[in-house]
Amino acid sequence: MDKLFVNLGENSYNIIFGDSFLGLADEMKKINAPQKLLIVTDSNIEKLYADEVKNHLNSAGFDSEVYAFRAGEENKRMDAILGICGACIDNNLDRKSMIVALGGGVVGDMAGFAASIYMRGIDFVQIPTTLLSQSDSSVGGKTGIDFMDSKNILGAFHQPKLVYINVNTLKTLPEIQFISGMGEVIKHGIIRDSEFYDFVKNNPEKIKELDSKTLIEMSKRNCSIKAKVVEADEKESGLRAILNFGHTIGHAVESAMDFKLTHGECVGIGMVAASYIATERGLIDSDILSDIENTLANYGFNLKLKLPECDIIYGFMQKDKKKSNGKLNFVLPIKIGEVIRVNDVKDDEIYKALEYISK
Repeated sequence: MDKLFVNLGENSYNIIFGDSFLGLADEMKKINAPQKLLIVTDSNIEKLYADEVKNHLNSAGFDSEVYAFRAGEENKRMDAILGICGACIDNNLDRKSMIVALGGGVVGDMAGFAASIYMRGIDFVQIPTTLLSQSDSSVGGKTGIDFMDSKNILGAFHQPKLVYINVNTLKTLPEIQFISGMGEVIKHGIIRDSEFYDFVKNNPEKIKELDSKTLIEMSKRNCSIKAKVVEADEKESGLRAILNFGHTIGHAVESAMDFKLTHGECVGIGMVAASYIATERGLIDSDILSDIENTLANYGFNLKLKLPECDIIYGFMQKDKKKSNGKLNFVLPIKIGEVIRVNDVKDDEIYKALEYISK
């Protein structure tokens, strides 16, 4: 099994990469996990992996139970968090107990947030089962829920004690969810590592075939990019904001479409919109914009969508939690592997970008 160390001082942890759950119990013992565990998942993942993980842990001496909430971004709300906390009480979790987040990004965000507030904070472990969560949301300690039409507006930084990635869970992933995850993977290459971007761009067939060895290589290289950014800026006071490339417009589109598109799809078109703004400003040549579009298209992204009116999307952008001093923050590429942060993008630039990604 491969391993990556995320160095955050007392909040440090390992990311484990493999192709099964067989090493999970040993890794839990290495972090001195308590006997009492609550596996938090959703109604989709419960059917696929909850019993396997529970039985594996219990056969190794742990006392684990499963709590599942209804799957879907629309359920990423406070009442679901209270449901998780209620399950913690029902299953007699104390301050030394641990939550195990088994599922995609919504599960990780919600289980992590619940862990951050239950008894003023207990430990948790991430077992991401989607490409989106394996490539992005399980690493870095961001947790949160949606509230009043704003995405991830309530939450906390709460680092996991361990991230355990079984890449073979991707073989049960619907195609649209795989496409969604590739949005974050491609993003990491664009913002920080041109060699990794070229690896992803030049190997679409091997990656889409879900070859375990290729997926482990991709996952480890991808997570190392995010880990280095998080190590430099754990709580997004500076550098970590570059991870929001594609998110300023992407989150607004996601909300305006009432979450009918996946997060990664919206990040993909948000990256195109941001790259279009960069092209119009002369920061990158049009051939870089085309290269980004072609790479996304090769992984199944639809880059021209029938979107709500620009005014509606713009209205959601004004609720972006990343605004500062009333100004929207954008991450724009200046070449593959390097981006800059700006807060002077004018309304007409935004509207032109929205028109560019619209049918």
